[in-house]
Parts: sequence; structure tokens; C-alpha cells
Amino acid sequence: MSQPSLASSDRIRIGQFIAQLRKQKSMTQKELAGILRTSQSAVVRMEKGEQNFSTEMLSKISAALHKDIITLASGAVNLTIEGGRKLSGTITTKTSKNAAVALLCAALLNKGKTTLKNMPRIEEVYRIIEVLVSIGVSAEWKGNDIMIAPPKKVSLTRLNTVSAKKTRSIVMLWAPLAHLLPRFSLPYPGGCKLGERSVRPHVYALEEFGFRIKRTPGDEYEIAAKNLKPATVVLYESGDTVTENALMAAAKIPGTSIIKFASANYQVQDLCFFLEKLGVRIEGIGTTTLTVHGTPDISMSVEYEPAEDPTESMLFLSIAATTQSAITIERCPIDFLELELLKLEKMGFRSAILKRYKAHNGHTNLADIRTFPSTLTALKDKIYARPYPGLNIDNLPFFIPIATQAKGRTLIHDWVYESRAVYYTELSKLGANVILADPHRVYIEGPTELTPAEVVCPPALRPAAIILVGMLAARGHSVLRNIYSINRGYEDLAVRLNKLGAHIEVLREF
Repeated sequence: MSQPSLASSDRIRIGQFIAQLRKQKSMTQKELAGILRTSQSAVVRMEKGEQNFSTEMLSKISAALHKDIITLASGAVNLTIEGGRKLSGTITTKTSKNAAVALLCAALLNKGKTTLKNMPRIEEVYRIIEVLVSIGVSAEWKGNDIMIAPPKKVSLTRLNTVSAKKTRSIVMLWAPLAHLLPRFSLPYPGGCKLGERSVRPHVYALEEFGFRIKRTPGDEYEIAAKNLKPATVVLYESGDTVTENALMAAAKIPGTSIIKFASANYQVQDLCFFLEKLGVRIEGIGTTTLTVHGTPDISMSVEYEPAEDPTESMLFLSIAATTQSAITIERCPIDFLELELLKLEKMGFRSAILKRYKAHNGHTNLADIRTFPSTLTALKDKIYARPYPGLNIDNLPFFIPIATQAKGRTLIHDWVYESRAVYYTELSKLGANVILADPHRVYIEGPTELTPAEVVCPPALRPAAIILVGMLAARGHSVLRNIYSINRGYEDLAVRLNKLGAHIEVLREF
């Protein structure tokens, strides 16, 4: 690992910053030393600026204190991967990114203290927290739990627009803020660049409750919400975030609202279970028609833990299938993976469910899955996504690297996004035989021996993650540059995969 060239004054400033962060976390020097697997005296020297820092140590300190220690010149974090290794061991699925960001937004509905337990430490969560803190919300990490308390009065005068523009989840603040402010403006949602991602469904749904929404020339949305009323809403599309926005709008409007053509996906169910803990009665959870009995005054201390992320479980299934590895994946949300597992089974992928149990939310069904090295054959039928209970839209890309190892031609039809399929051709840089038929369809010919390469992550989470999957299978040295897209949705991925026998190094550009 390279050593950054640091002057004595730089080392002192870095050491002072480390000491300040450590104290803010109520952590002793001995405790930090234990996490870093070094001596307490080494931590003392670091904090005094008496010791040089390797990039590896700076990365470890950043992870321990949950804060980048040095401002990076380009902001880029890269991975070097020695691929072609068979993985083994056990990996545990983390809690859901998509549920976590919805719950953070929904916490604004509660005047009391909300504790969200075992939350994923990922960039998307950090961006929403930064936005909440900038408008006056108290959000404090205690371990992996987040304590949230709203201010007496929310103010958007100091809104962190930089963070807001980096996440599409900002759109889910429309409904919660409407219960706190009669009029406000928020930036246009950011997030993955996947072609035209209209917010029109949100506008149409919320207008039924009495919202007035207008896009300004400055790429903001002005939202006015006076005299909100219960409504029967037919969603323009069965989207996850639009269903969540409609739920949060209806949650505090007195009376009964009905949401039709709702998403029944995992993050929507998690939000429903959380709203029920807040005293909102909801009928039809897990179906496409939700009946919400609004509660205008919500003020209580509540704890909730989101369920695990099926798209993370699917990432590990994809890695196992593509690298022909025998691993155990714990805490998989099995109801949201059954069709994916059936498709994989028909391709020849061998797996076994070891045990079944409930998530900590008391509702979601989990399972531990064991995978086995398998000889794969392409499906004769196209693989495509559908709203739940169909194959998950975010799980579809993980069939791309799997298909590179399957004998025959696989057709992947990604009908949801205008340009996500274009990113799948990036696997051609690893030697995959990927043919782009049109902006929604790709053909993959296999099996192909993948080869190492240097690739810049596309600005989209799942397409970036499948390049990592391919690199793990490609024998030799690969470099994956600027992994911010991956860090938006996956926590400590390199560290966790290395425990399975992968060889991944994290390199930060100073």
C-alpha cells in the first residue's frame, strides 16, 4: 500500500482531527486502538502527529470513525481486485438500503423520538441524514442505530442542497414535509443516471390529496400543501417510492385513504410496518391495494429495525454463481428472492435453504441459503423484471454476469429504464460477449472466460456492482475506479468479501 507524502504540519492537523472525531464518538484511545488492531501508544503518536499514515491506516481510521480523514483530491475511491478465486465461508445480508431511506423520511411524521436500529452505513443513508440535519432534525448514530428527533420548527433556509441533489430519495421528503410546512421547495431528485426517471407519478398521486406541485426553471419543485384531504388514488405506475410517498401523505390526513396499483415490494412493506408502530392503521399490506386510516397527531418514542436487503442477497448469489463458489448467505429475505432462485435453478444453479426464520421487524421471512459450484445453461426464455411478486427490478442486472458463465444465449429485457441496459455492455471490457439489441434488451453468449481490465464505475448502483462481480471471476488483476455508486448501496463490501477469500484492496486517491 502506498504512503501519502505528508508534511509534519499535515500530520499534526490530521492527528488533531482524528482526536476530535474520536472524542465526539465518546471513544477512548484504547478502544480506537482495538478497532485498528494497533497499540494505544500508536494511537497517541497518531493524534500528536508524530507518526506517518499509510493509505491503509487512513482507510481503517475513516471506517472506525465513520468519516473520511482526508479530503480526497478527486473524491474517488477505487478497488483493485485479484480475480479468479473460489470463495468460501459465510456472509450476512445487511438491512435494506431502500427501506432505510424511506424510514428516515418517515421519521419526520413523528413528533417524538424515533430509533431506527441496525441501519446500513452507506452513502445513500448518509446523504438523507445530511439533508435532515441541515433542516434542523437531530440525527445521532449510536453504534449502528440512529436516533432521530424533529425540531420544534423545521426550516429549509439552510438546506444541504449538495447532498439533496445526490440522492433520488429526496423525493420521499415531499409528503412528510407537507405535514410540517404549508409551502416549500426542494431540488430535483438525483441518484442513479438511468435515463428519464420522471417524478410525474409522485405529482399525480399527491395532487389527489390536495398538493400543488410545480417545477421551477431552476430545477426545483415548489410544493404547497394546505387543506389536505383523504383520497382514493390510482397510482400512475406501480413504483416503490411513489407508493411510499402516497403512504406518508395519507398517514397524517384524518380519514380513510385508498391507494390502488400500489407496490407491494419489500421496502413498502417495511414502511407500512413502521407506520403501524406509529399508530397508523393500514389494511392490505403486501397487496396492490392499501387502505390507510390517517392519524393526524403522532408523538411517541418508537423503535424499529428494517428487514434485510434482497438485492444484497442477490449480489452474493450472483457472485457465487459467476465464480462457482460454495458460500452460505445468511438472513436472505426469501419471499423477495423465490422467483430469482427458481430462474437460477432452471439454469442449473444448485443451492439449498438451510433454515427459515423471521426478521427483527417480526414480519419479514428470512432464510439462510447455501450455494454450490454449478454448471449453468442459458434459459430459453427471456429474463425480465416485474413489480412484486415478479422478479425484482433491482435484481435483474445480477443475471448479466451469471449469464456470461451459462452455455447458450440469454436474453435480458430491462424494460423499466431507458438506458440501464446500455451499462451492461461495460462487461465487454472484461471479455464478456454482450450484444446490445436496443436500449432495453441485451443478449449474452456464454460461457465466456472473463479477463481482467480497468473500468470506471458507471453512475448507477446495480450496473456498477455487476462489474465487480465480473472482476471477481476474471483471473488476474482488475481495477474498478470511483466506486461511489457501489457505496451508495453496499456497506464495507470489500472487507466482507475478503472474509470469503476474495482479494480486494481499497485505494483512495489523495
